[in-house]
Amino acid sequence: MKKTEKKPKEKPFKITSKFTKEQKRKYYKDRFLHNLRIMPFLAPSLIGVLLFYLAPFCVVIFYAFVDNPITKNFAGVSNIINVAKNGSFTLASLNTLKFSAMAVPSAVIIALLLALLLDHKIPLASQFRTSFLTPLVVPVASVVLVFQVLFDNNGAVNQIVQFFGGDKIDWLKSTYAPYVVLVLFLWKNLGYNMILFLGALGNIPKDAMEAAYMDTNSSWKIFWYIKIRYLTPTLVFVAIISLINSFKTFREVYLLTGAHPFGSIYILQHYMNNMFESMDYQKLSAAALLMTVVMAGIIFGLFKAEGRFGQDMEE
Repeated sequence: MKKTEKKPKEKPFKITSKFTKEQKRKYYKDRFLHNLRIMPFLAPSLIGVLLFYLAPFCVVIFYAFVDNPITKNFAGVSNIINVAKNGSFTLASLNTLKFSAMAVPSAVIIALLLALLLDHKIPLASQFRTSFLTPLVVPVASVVLVFQVLFDNNGAVNQIVQFFGGDKIDWLKSTYAPYVVLVLFLWKNLGYNMILFLGALGNIPKDAMEAAYMDTNSSWKIFWYIKIRYLTPTLVFVAIISLINSFKTFREVYLLTGAHPFGSIYILQHYMNNMFESMDYQKLSAAALLMTVVMAGIIFGLFKAEGRFGQDMEE
Protein backbone atom coordinates (compact mmCIF):
# COMPACT_ATOMS: atom_id res chain seq x y z
CA MET A 1 0.00 0.00 0.00
CA LYS A 2 1.45 3.33 -1.06
CA LYS A 3 2.09 5.74 1.78
CA THR A 4 0.69 9.22 1.42
CA GLU A 5 3.29 11.95 1.64
CA LYS A 6 2.84 14.46 4.42
CA LYS A 7 2.44 18.04 3.36
CA PRO A 8 4.97 20.46 4.84
CA LYS A 9 3.60 22.63 7.60
CA GLU A 10 2.61 26.04 6.27
CA LYS A 11 4.18 28.99 8.03
CA PRO A 12 1.93 31.89 9.03
CA PHE A 13 1.81 34.72 6.51
CA LYS A 14 3.75 37.83 7.53
CA ILE A 15 4.07 41.27 6.01
CA THR A 16 7.72 42.09 5.30
CA SER A 17 9.63 45.08 3.95
CA LYS A 18 9.69 43.43 0.50
CA PHE A 19 5.98 44.15 -0.01
CA THR A 20 5.03 47.33 -1.84
CA LYS A 21 2.66 49.89 -0.37
CA GLU A 22 -0.08 48.76 -2.74
CA GLN A 23 0.33 45.12 -1.67
CA LYS A 24 0.24 46.08 2.02
CA ARG A 25 -2.84 48.24 1.48
CA LYS A 26 -4.63 45.40 -0.33
CA TYR A 27 -3.67 42.90 2.42
CA TYR A 28 -4.99 45.10 5.24
CA LYS A 29 -8.13 45.91 3.24
CA ASP A 30 -8.84 42.18 2.72
CA ARG A 31 -8.27 41.49 6.42
CA PHE A 32 -10.63 44.32 7.38
CA LEU A 33 -13.37 43.03 5.06
CA HIS A 34 -12.90 39.49 6.37
CA ASN A 35 -13.21 40.67 9.99
CA LEU A 36 -16.27 42.72 9.03
CA ARG A 37 -17.97 39.64 7.56
CA ILE A 38 -17.45 37.54 10.70
CA MET A 39 -18.42 40.36 13.10
CA PRO A 40 -22.19 39.51 13.14
CA PHE A 41 -21.31 36.02 14.40
CA LEU A 42 -19.07 37.43 17.15
CA ALA A 43 -21.44 40.25 18.12
CA PRO A 44 -23.49 38.33 20.77
CA SER A 45 -20.34 37.18 22.58
CA LEU A 46 -18.72 40.61 22.31
CA ILE A 47 -21.82 42.34 23.70
CA GLY A 48 -21.94 39.85 26.59
CA VAL A 49 -18.27 40.41 27.41
CA LEU A 50 -18.68 44.21 27.24
CA LEU A 51 -21.78 44.24 29.46
CA PHE A 52 -20.87 41.65 32.06
CA TYR A 53 -17.05 41.81 32.21
CA LEU A 54 -15.54 44.95 30.73
CA ALA A 55 -18.13 47.45 31.98
CA PRO A 56 -18.05 46.19 35.62
CA PHE A 57 -14.24 46.13 35.53
CA CYS A 58 -14.22 49.77 34.36
CA VAL A 59 -16.49 50.61 37.30
CA VAL A 60 -14.01 48.88 39.65
CA ILE A 61 -11.15 50.93 38.20
CA PHE A 62 -13.23 54.12 38.64
CA TYR A 63 -14.00 53.38 42.30
CA ALA A 64 -10.35 52.58 42.98
CA PHE A 65 -9.41 56.20 42.20
CA VAL A 66 -12.22 58.17 43.92
CA ASP A 67 -12.68 59.09 47.58
CA ASN A 68 -16.23 57.65 47.90
CA PRO A 69 -19.18 56.61 45.70
CA ILE A 70 -21.20 59.76 46.55
CA THR A 71 -18.89 62.74 46.02
CA LYS A 72 -16.70 60.84 43.54
CA ASN A 73 -13.73 63.16 43.96
CA PHE A 74 -10.51 61.99 42.36
CA ALA A 75 -8.22 60.58 45.08
CA GLY A 76 -5.23 59.52 42.96
CA VAL A 77 -3.46 56.40 44.17
CA SER A 78 -4.23 57.03 47.86
CA ASN A 79 -6.75 54.14 47.98
CA ILE A 80 -4.19 51.74 46.53
CA ILE A 81 -1.49 52.91 48.96
CA ASN A 82 -3.87 52.59 51.95
CA VAL A 83 -4.86 49.07 50.92
CA ALA A 84 -1.23 48.04 50.37
CA LYS A 85 -0.40 49.24 53.91
CA ASN A 86 -3.41 47.52 55.47
CA GLY A 87 -2.44 44.63 57.75
CA SER A 88 -5.40 42.44 56.77
CA PHE A 89 -4.69 42.91 53.08
CA THR A 90 -1.00 42.11 53.59
CA LEU A 91 -1.86 38.93 55.52
CA ALA A 92 -4.42 37.88 52.91
CA SER A 93 -2.01 38.56 50.02
CA LEU A 94 0.83 36.59 51.61
CA ASN A 95 -1.46 33.67 52.41
CA THR A 96 -2.86 33.66 48.87
CA LEU A 97 0.61 33.77 47.29
CA LYS A 98 1.88 31.01 49.60
CA PHE A 99 -1.09 28.81 48.80
CA SER A 100 -0.78 29.41 45.04
CA ALA A 101 2.96 28.71 45.23
CA MET A 102 2.13 25.31 46.76
CA ALA A 103 -1.03 24.50 44.82
CA VAL A 104 -0.10 25.39 41.23
CA PRO A 105 3.18 23.41 40.93
CA SER A 106 1.61 20.48 42.81
CA ALA A 107 -1.45 20.44 40.53
CA VAL A 108 0.71 20.61 37.38
CA ILE A 109 3.42 18.12 38.36
CA ILE A 110 1.18 15.48 39.96
CA ALA A 111 -1.33 15.65 37.09
CA LEU A 112 1.50 15.29 34.55
CA LEU A 113 2.93 12.28 36.40
CA LEU A 114 -0.52 10.64 36.52
CA ALA A 115 -1.01 11.27 32.80
CA LEU A 116 2.39 9.74 32.00
CA LEU A 117 1.46 6.74 34.14
CA LEU A 118 -1.85 6.25 32.31
CA ASP A 119 -0.12 6.76 28.95
CA HIS A 120 1.89 3.57 29.63
CA LYS A 121 -1.30 1.44 29.52
CA ILE A 122 -1.24 0.27 33.14
CA PRO A 123 -3.77 -2.34 34.39
CA LEU A 124 -7.16 -0.96 35.47
CA ALA A 125 -6.35 2.35 33.75
CA SER A 126 -10.03 3.08 33.10
CA GLN A 127 -10.98 2.69 36.77
CA PHE A 128 -7.96 4.73 37.81
CA ARG A 129 -8.98 7.54 35.46
CA THR A 130 -12.57 7.44 36.66
CA SER A 131 -11.52 7.72 40.32
CA PHE A 132 -9.76 11.01 39.57
CA LEU A 133 -12.62 12.37 37.45
CA THR A 134 -15.30 11.64 40.05
CA PRO A 135 -14.58 14.80 42.13
CA LEU A 136 -15.55 16.93 39.11
CA VAL A 137 -19.18 15.85 39.39
CA VAL A 138 -19.43 15.90 43.20
CA PRO A 139 -21.15 19.06 44.59
CA VAL A 140 -18.84 21.37 46.56
CA ALA A 141 -21.11 21.24 49.62
CA SER A 142 -20.74 17.45 49.74
CA VAL A 143 -16.96 17.69 49.40
CA VAL A 144 -16.77 20.23 52.21
CA LEU A 145 -18.96 18.04 54.43
CA VAL A 146 -16.60 15.08 53.89
CA PHE A 147 -13.56 17.19 54.78
CA GLN A 148 -15.31 18.56 57.88
CA VAL A 149 -15.95 15.00 59.03
CA LEU A 150 -12.33 14.06 58.33
CA PHE A 151 -10.52 17.09 59.78
CA ASP A 152 -12.80 18.19 62.60
CA ASN A 153 -11.31 18.31 66.09
CA ASN A 154 -13.13 15.04 66.81
CA GLY A 155 -12.97 13.82 63.21
CA ALA A 156 -11.70 10.66 61.59
CA VAL A 157 -8.12 11.89 61.05
CA ASN A 158 -7.70 12.73 64.75
CA GLN A 159 -9.11 9.34 65.65
CA ILE A 160 -6.34 7.74 63.57
CA VAL A 161 -3.71 10.05 65.10
CA GLN A 162 -4.81 9.13 68.62
CA PHE A 163 -4.86 5.44 67.73
CA PHE A 164 -1.14 5.66 66.97
CA GLY A 165 -0.44 7.58 70.18
CA GLY A 166 -0.46 11.14 68.88
CA ASP A 167 -2.29 14.22 70.19
CA LYS A 168 -5.42 15.67 68.64
CA ILE A 169 -4.95 18.62 66.27
CA ASP A 170 -7.62 21.18 65.42
CA TRP A 171 -6.63 21.03 61.75
CA LEU A 172 -8.76 23.94 60.51
CA LYS A 173 -7.64 26.25 63.32
CA SER A 174 -3.90 25.68 63.18
CA THR A 175 -0.91 26.18 60.91
CA TYR A 176 -1.87 22.91 59.21
CA ALA A 177 -5.04 24.47 57.76
CA PRO A 178 -3.44 25.48 54.39
CA TYR A 179 -2.38 21.87 53.84
CA VAL A 180 -5.94 20.67 54.43
CA VAL A 181 -7.15 23.18 51.82
CA LEU A 182 -4.32 22.06 49.52
CA VAL A 183 -5.48 18.42 49.74
CA LEU A 184 -9.03 19.56 48.97
CA PHE A 185 -7.80 21.65 46.02
CA LEU A 186 -5.75 18.79 44.54
CA TRP A 187 -8.50 16.25 45.03
CA LYS A 188 -10.91 18.54 43.17
CA ASN A 189 -8.65 19.61 40.28
CA LEU A 190 -6.19 16.81 39.49
CA GLY A 191 -8.62 14.84 37.31
CA TYR A 192 -9.28 17.71 34.89
CA ASN A 193 -5.58 18.57 34.59
CA MET A 194 -4.73 14.90 34.02
CA ILE A 195 -7.21 14.64 31.12
CA LEU A 196 -5.68 17.72 29.49
CA PHE A 197 -2.21 16.18 29.69
CA LEU A 198 -3.47 12.84 28.35
CA GLY A 199 -4.91 14.64 25.33
CA ALA A 200 -1.63 16.47 24.76
CA LEU A 201 0.39 13.26 25.04
CA GLY A 202 -1.86 11.63 22.45
CA ASN A 203 -1.19 14.50 20.02
CA ILE A 204 2.61 14.12 20.03
CA PRO A 205 3.61 13.11 16.45
CA LYS A 206 4.40 9.40 16.26
CA ASP A 207 7.25 9.94 13.80
CA ALA A 208 8.99 12.23 16.32
CA MET A 209 8.67 9.57 19.02
CA GLU A 210 9.90 6.80 16.70
CA ALA A 211 12.93 8.89 15.71
CA ALA A 212 13.67 9.58 19.37
CA TYR A 213 13.53 5.86 20.27
CA MET A 214 15.92 5.11 17.41
CA ASP A 215 18.42 7.69 18.70
CA THR A 216 18.32 6.77 22.40
CA ASN A 217 16.83 4.32 24.89
CA SER A 218 16.81 6.87 27.71
CA SER A 219 13.22 7.55 28.79
CA TRP A 220 14.38 10.69 30.61
CA LYS A 221 15.97 12.17 27.45
CA ILE A 222 12.88 11.35 25.39
CA PHE A 223 10.66 12.99 28.01
CA TRP A 224 12.82 16.12 28.37
CA TYR A 225 13.78 16.74 24.74
CA ILE A 226 10.64 15.52 22.96
CA LYS A 227 7.57 15.16 25.15
CA ILE A 228 8.03 18.19 27.37
CA ARG A 229 8.47 20.48 24.35
CA TYR A 230 5.28 19.30 22.71
CA LEU A 231 3.56 19.59 26.09
CA THR A 232 4.68 23.19 26.67
CA PRO A 233 1.41 24.86 25.53
CA THR A 234 -0.62 22.45 27.67
CA LEU A 235 1.72 23.00 30.64
CA VAL A 236 1.16 26.75 30.41
CA PHE A 237 -2.61 26.33 30.03
CA VAL A 238 -2.84 23.94 32.99
CA ALA A 239 -0.68 26.30 35.09
CA ILE A 240 -2.98 29.23 34.28
CA ILE A 241 -6.13 27.23 35.00
CA SER A 242 -4.62 25.97 38.27
CA LEU A 243 -3.60 29.52 39.22
CA ILE A 244 -7.13 30.78 38.62
CA ASN A 245 -8.60 27.85 40.56
CA SER A 246 -6.18 28.47 43.45
CA PHE A 247 -7.62 31.99 43.72
CA LYS A 248 -11.12 30.50 43.74
CA THR A 249 -10.65 28.32 46.83
CA PHE A 250 -12.54 30.95 48.86
CA ARG A 251 -15.78 29.03 48.33
CA GLU A 252 -14.42 25.87 49.95
CA VAL A 253 -12.63 27.74 52.75
CA TYR A 254 -15.72 29.84 53.46
CA LEU A 255 -17.91 26.74 53.75
CA LEU A 256 -15.31 25.05 55.95
CA THR A 257 -14.55 27.91 58.34
CA GLY A 258 -16.84 30.90 57.68
CA ALA A 259 -16.06 34.54 56.87
CA HIS A 260 -13.31 34.90 59.50
CA PRO A 261 -11.13 31.77 59.38
CA PHE A 262 -7.86 31.03 61.13
CA GLY A 263 -5.09 33.45 60.10
CA SER A 264 -3.18 30.95 57.97
CA ILE A 265 -6.12 30.51 55.54
CA TYR A 266 -7.34 34.12 55.50
CA ILE A 267 -7.01 34.85 51.76
CA LEU A 268 -7.71 37.78 49.44
CA GLN A 269 -11.30 36.78 48.76
CA HIS A 270 -12.02 36.91 52.50
CA TYR A 271 -10.67 40.46 52.61
CA MET A 272 -12.75 41.50 49.59
CA ASN A 273 -15.87 39.79 50.91
CA ASN A 274 -15.53 41.59 54.24
CA MET A 275 -14.98 44.94 52.48
CA PHE A 276 -18.10 44.30 50.40
CA GLU A 277 -20.16 43.55 53.50
CA SER A 278 -18.97 46.80 55.12
CA MET A 279 -19.66 48.63 51.79
CA ASP A 280 -16.09 49.94 51.62
CA TYR A 281 -16.00 50.04 47.84
CA GLN A 282 -12.75 51.99 47.63
CA LYS A 283 -10.70 49.34 49.44
CA LEU A 284 -12.55 46.56 47.63
CA SER A 285 -11.86 48.11 44.20
CA ALA A 286 -8.23 48.93 44.99
CA ALA A 287 -7.61 45.37 46.22
CA ALA A 288 -9.28 43.91 43.12
CA LEU A 289 -7.14 46.15 40.87
CA LEU A 290 -3.92 45.10 42.62
CA MET A 291 -4.92 41.46 42.40
CA THR A 292 -5.66 41.82 38.66
CA VAL A 293 -2.28 43.46 37.98
CA VAL A 294 -0.40 40.72 39.84
CA MET A 295 -2.29 37.91 38.10
CA ALA A 296 -1.82 39.55 34.69
CA GLY A 297 1.94 39.79 35.38
CA ILE A 298 2.17 36.12 36.36
CA ILE A 299 0.17 34.97 33.30
CA PHE A 300 2.28 37.20 31.01
CA GLY A 301 5.41 35.61 32.48
CA LEU A 302 4.02 32.13 31.81
CA PHE A 303 3.29 32.98 28.18
CA LYS A 304 6.80 34.43 27.76
CA ALA A 305 8.27 31.24 29.23
CA GLU A 306 6.20 29.16 26.82
CA GLY A 307 7.42 31.27 23.89
CA ARG A 308 11.07 30.74 24.81
CA PHE A 309 10.86 27.10 25.77
CA GLY A 310 8.60 25.93 22.96
CA GLN A 311 9.78 28.08 20.07
CA ASP A 312 11.85 25.26 18.56
CA MET A 313 8.65 23.26 18.04
CA GLU A 314 7.33 25.94 15.68
CA GLU A 315 10.27 25.62 13.30
